[in-house]
Amino acid sequence: MLEIKRLLKNFPDILVFDKGLNWQNADISSYEDILTEYGNKEEAEIYGIELHFKEASELPSNYHIIDHHNEYSEKPSSLEQVANLLHVNLSRKQQLIAANDKGYIPAMQKMGATTDEMEEIRFLDRQAQGVTLDDEQKAEVSVREKIVEKDVIVVKALTHRFSPICDRLYPYKKLLIYTSDTLVFYGTGKKKVVEYYIEAIKNGKMFHGGGDEGFIGTVQGVYKHEELMSIKNKIINLVSQ
Repeated sequence: MLEIKRLLKNFPDILVFDKGLNWQNADISSYEDILTEYGNKEEAEIYGIELHFKEASELPSNYHIIDHHNEYSEKPSSLEQVANLLHVNLSRKQQLIAANDKGYIPAMQKMGATTDEMEEIRFLDRQAQGVTLDDEQKAEVSVREKIVEKDVIVVKALTHRFSPICDRLYPYKKLLIYTSDTLVFYGTGKKKVVEYYIEAIKNGKMFHGGGDEGFIGTVQGVYKHEELMSIKNKIINLVSQ
């Protein structure tokens, strides 16, 4: 998202509105004032980037969705979609950022990224997410206390920032990270989990991305702890079959 903002700065005629939201609260209702002012007007085109909404039918007629998660997971990364709209060629670094956003380290490896390039992009990604030194230290402790259930690496995280845990454990085949109010599964079997929880995804309780071996997780705070532990166990059973 930060790279998209940097890209748009080169186009002063395009109005950019940023409410400073994150993945957990990126709801289109936060931009109700913008939709009221510019919605359904022939002279304007609105592009909403990775914003959650309930019904597409309720969106203004001039609203365009830019996303690569959930039902849009087959599309290019959001950065690539914006670049295509602007007819801009992405730099090597921007291509790596897009690949990382869409498919994590494996996608960068497919591009022939060097170790230094991947480490830089992952570091920048964690910074953009707001990962602090405290998060990094808690990730270290969390990783040391990991367990294996069936063939799944399971980590009870001491931080809600999961990326430093993933980066420390990569490469992995099956990884599940959880706290008291959220969890994310990464790796082989993700497609099967998506199929099982498709209604929860449609209802906005869960999300996924990154292709068939990407990730699927619960929206923070949606499920009670007991429900979350039940989901954790179900996912482990699903991907271990």
